[in-house]
Amino acid sequence: MSVAAKVTAVLGAFLPGDVRLTLTEICRRAGLPLTTGHRLVGELTARGFLERLPEGSYRVGRLLWRIGAQAAEPRELRELALPYMAELYAATRENVQLAVLGEDRVLCLERLRGPHSVPVFSRVAGELPLHATGVGKVLLAFAAEETVERVLAAPLAAVTPNTITDPGRLRAELAEVRRSGLAHTQEEMSIGTLSAAAPVRDGDDRVVAALSVVVWRHSADLRRLDPAVLGAARALSRDLAAIS
Repeated sequence: MSVAAKVTAVLGAFLPGDVRLTLTEICRRAGLPLTTGHRLVGELTARGFLERLPEGSYRVGRLLWRIGAQAAEPRELRELALPYMAELYAATRENVQLAVLGEDRVLCLERLRGPHSVPVFSRVAGELPLHATGVGKVLLAFAAEETVERVLAAPLAAVTPNTITDPGRLRAELAEVRRSGLAHTQEEMSIGTLSAAAPVRDGDDRVVAALSVVVWRHSADLRRLDPAVLGAARALSRDLAAIS
C-alpha cells in the first residue's frame, strides 16, 4: 500500500458511522499493522484530521470536518432544505430527515429533532439501509435500474421482525412509491415507529434526495403527515429547479 492508500484507509475506518474508534479498531478496519497505524494516526491527529479523546479513542477532527463541509452539492442542498425542514418540524414536532443515495445506502445529510421526538438511528453523515427506511425506499424507487437490481439481488437484512426482506414484495412496494410519490415504513427500522417520505427533484425532474418524518406509530396520523411531507418536498424541489 502507498502512503496515500494507508492514510485514506485510516480515515475510511470512520465511514461506517462510528463516532469514536480505538487505535486497534482503526487498524483492524484499515488493514494495517498496529505500529503503522499508530504512526499514521499520530500524524493525522497532530495535523487536526483526527482528534484524540481523553479516554484514548479517536474521532474525526475539525480540519477534516471543515474540508468535508465544503463539498458543494450536499452543502447547497442542505442549505436550501433547512428552512423547509424547520417548517416541517414546526408543523409536526417530529424527526425530520434529509437523505441522498450513497453507494447503495442511505446517506443522511441533515436531521432535525426535538426533545419529545421518537429516538431514531439516523445521524448527519451516517448511513442506513435503503430497504428498511422511508427515505431509502424513495431513493431506491427512483434509482437507476441497475442499482435497484443490485440491491434486490443482495441479502435484505431483517433490521426488525417487520423489515421487508422478500425482493418481490419490496419490488411491488417500490412500484407503489413511484405511483404515489410517497413511501412509508411501519416498524421496519425500529420497533414502534412509522415514517412517511417523499422525493425531492431537481430542475431536470431527477430525484436527488428524499425528505421524511419519523413518528411514534401509535400516534401517527398519515392524513396529516403525508400532505406535510409532500408539500415540503415539492417546495424544496421548486427551489432546486430555480437554481438548476
